[in-house]
Amino acid sequence: MSTDKTVRVLYIDDDPAFGRLVERALTRQGMEVTYAEGGDAGLTQLADATFDIIALDHFMPGKEGLDVLAEIRAMALAPPVIYVTGADEGRIAVAALKNGAADYIVKDVGGAFFELLGASIRQALKQECVRRAKELAEQEVREQRDRAEMLLREVNHRVANSLQLVASLVTMQKGILPEGPARDALVETQTRISAISQIHRRLYTSNDVRRVELDAYLTGLIEELDQAMRASGTQSAIRVEAESILVPTDQAISLGVIVVELVTNATKYAYPGDATGDIRVLLRHDDSARVELVVEDDGIGFDAAGAPQGSGLGTRIVSAMAANLKTEIHFDPAHSGTRAMLSFDLPQEAAHTGEAAPAA
Repeated sequence: MSTDKTVRVLYIDDDPAFGRLVERALTRQGMEVTYAEGGDAGLTQLADATFDIIALDHFMPGKEGLDVLAEIRAMALAPPVIYVTGADEGRIAVAALKNGAADYIVKDVGGAFFELLGASIRQALKQECVRRAKELAEQEVREQRDRAEMLLREVNHRVANSLQLVASLVTMQKGILPEGPARDALVETQTRISAISQIHRRLYTSNDVRRVELDAYLTGLIEELDQAMRASGTQSAIRVEAESILVPTDQAISLGVIVVELVTNATKYAYPGDATGDIRVLLRHDDSARVELVVEDDGIGFDAAGAPQGSGLGTRIVSAMAANLKTEIHFDPAHSGTRAMLSFDLPQEAAHTGEAAPAA
């Protein structure tokens, strides 16, 4: 739009006499009018000069108004178009408005038309100013959001690196300790750090820094956990089957820590001695649209009402993480081994594809 106060109007019509009338009338209303005889001439004028608004006639030989309108609307930063015709037909008005015209006016030789055209031009320009201001504001919001997400991605990158450093320090400390409870405690600490570090690694490589895909997260987490357990001499196979479910970061962290604690507990107690077997992690939507997590084995079983095995720290951690998810752990007494279960609600904006990740 012009930066000065004079509105620049391009009037396209195949009738030069009527075009002169329009030019005089709009000039008296303080506008600067350029007349173009026919659609091709109008498009040429539009290519050579800048206009604030266009008034376009419908019935023209060679190239009808709707064809010209389509070419104008295809241009970058096209000015608004007022569609003008001598035929008072609703279908023409509908077609023009559907194809992007800002307004529609039936022309005649009376004075009312020229006043209506001027008023329509002023109204269309106000609407265009509002539209462009809205687009600019939305663009600024998008840019600010992109900057915030970039900064958040960088924060996750740094947090992941810091957690990796902490895990390395734990590894060094573990290496100088003899076999025993202290060394075992550091191993468990290391797996807990890995559960949280996995989240931040996925966030800084993801397009969505607010949510985590649980199938990919749990698959990666179980792979790391399986490698660590095999390195420590455990032969049980850990398998994961998870639906693709998006959850907020805080829910994913709580869930990851729970999985680490339950799986670690199963590797320690489910298959004593030289016995081996599967440990399965299942994640899916249940029938009530809640998310259900199951960690199960076919081992010797677990008395949920009995005294905790080991220090009991893992049990307290699981209970705390379950409370973060506004749920609690239940054990299936009918299962031959141990089956721990919990279910929790997703925020409304979370989504899933319903496809399960392949078993690890």
